[in-house]
Amino acid sequence: MLANINRRRIQLLEEAARLLFREWFVYFRFPEHEKTKIVDGVPEGWRKEKLSKIGYLNYGKSLVEEAREEGDVKVYGSSGVVGVHSKYLVEGPGIIVGRKGNVGAIHWVNDSYWPIDTVYYIKREQSNLFLYLSLRTIGFINTDASVPGLNRDYAHNKTILVPTKDLLDKFLNQVNDIYNMVKILTNQNQKLAQVRNLLLPRLMNGTITT
Repeated sequence: MLANINRRRIQLLEEAARLLFREWFVYFRFPEHEKTKIVDGVPEGWRKEKLSKIGYLNYGKSLVEEAREEGDVKVYGSSGVVGVHSKYLVEGPGIIVGRKGNVGAIHWVNDSYWPIDTVYYIKREQSNLFLYLSLRTIGFINTDASVPGLNRDYAHNKTILVPTKDLLDKFLNQVNDIYNMVKILTNQNQKLAQVRNLLLPRLMNGTITT
């Protein structure tokens, strides 16, 4: 089935992006790394930044199920897509971080979306796939003993290792191509699901015969 093939291709593409990130920014085996000096444990020219400086966490906004209107805008909770709505709250692309429930879960969103109050989101101006993949390696933990939750001050204090601009641009050129293909395959699967949902009732009631 085409949808299953597409899902498998998406998994492989996302894994390729993660492996590339790990190779360059965890193992420091980036292009021409042999010529780069290591200073205080990191490649020369790289810098350490607090998350608050490069990816400010904004609070999502409540949108109860009864208030949602039929539409194409995806509604995101900490576990991912939890519904759809007719209007968006945040212009995409963007990054979502689980605040309650699935604490620390990281989601990349291509299109404009509505993040509910169980998540934080990073605005379009600061969102890129390098930051998204960096956040996936951090490993946020629950900071609320009574109710699972991610404290924003705790998260903002996390350190991100940022490479030189030239290397960052090279990386983003590669992973943006990867995620553009992911977007194409995801859209294909959404259209296939729409066709299936349209035809299946007709097949069931005999309006269409095989």
